[in-house]
Amino acid sequence: MSLPPVLGDRLRLPVVASPMFIVSNPDLVIAQCSAGIVGSFPTLNARPQSQLREWLTRITEELAKYDANNPDAPSAPFAVNLIVHKSNDRLAEDLATVVEFEVPIVITSLGARQDVNDAVHSYGGIVLHDVIDNRFARKAIEKGADGLIAVAAGAGGHAGTQSPFALVQEIRTWFDGPLLLSGSIAHGNSILAAQASGADLAYVGSAFIATTEANASDAYKQMLVDSTASDIVYTNLFSGVHANYLRGSISASGMDPDNLATSDPSKMDLGSETATEGGAPGPKAWRDIWGAGHGVGSIEAVASVADVVARFRTEYAAARARLAQ
Repeated sequence: MSLPPVLGDRLRLPVVASPMFIVSNPDLVIAQCSAGIVGSFPTLNARPQSQLREWLTRITEELAKYDANNPDAPSAPFAVNLIVHKSNDRLAEDLATVVEFEVPIVITSLGARQDVNDAVHSYGGIVLHDVIDNRFARKAIEKGADGLIAVAAGAGGHAGTQSPFALVQEIRTWFDGPLLLSGSIAHGNSILAAQASGADLAYVGSAFIATTEANASDAYKQMLVDSTASDIVYTNLFSGVHANYLRGSISASGMDPDNLATSDPSKMDLGSETATEGGAPGPKAWRDIWGAGHGVGSIEAVASVADVVARFRTEYAAARARLAQ
């Protein structure tokens, strides 16, 4: 099955930038789309809720200006991420704003909702749902999602535990629609490998945290540069959902990354503070405990989004040429 035009016609590299809590902002999204990949952000990053309209206005207006000035290399479309879990008390308001602006691509997470999918379809948008196994993938398509994001082992933030090869292969036995792969992709070689495995596009996050446009502290960006895959810790302590975090940020918050407690998944809170032994609030997920994937070893310096995408394109082209030989 061919990709819908919104995922193919204007991309200069087969990449969708993943929406990252706190980190993804209009500066990052605009830079990503201008560089020819899909940029995205979680609606929850716009706080208060009224700011979401301001963000969408700025993104659409600035990308329209970019397109007018660059008719031969127009921007890629952008996406927003909706957390559809019951803990998100902003979902109805955020969805209404998304429909008002007719956001072309909506990424849904932590649950599949037919009503959300129907609302996006009402204006011609598409929905991509992220999943960690084949069972959730089937549920998402049954509820009306247009495509899937296979979040495999090694992905930054909330991630699954399955091999990307196994996960993509199982999904492809029954689904021939748009399929993205997430998990340790921070190099052009890996982007091509995602396609070779059966995915249509690569879903990339951590590499864009270490960019000048990202809303992350200098310390966070430098820790990404200094870290390797062995510095990633997989735990559900900080949000109730298993995710990958930088070991250094856990240690800096006064905890032993090798002896972390287990959280109650039923009390999931994406921005909760971890209680200390004395009961006082401790470090907060994403603000103090920093997410990252196993691909951090490919991040060698803090750079602009344009430079990161240019590097990806060069590596991707070299990988294709090498295989062609």
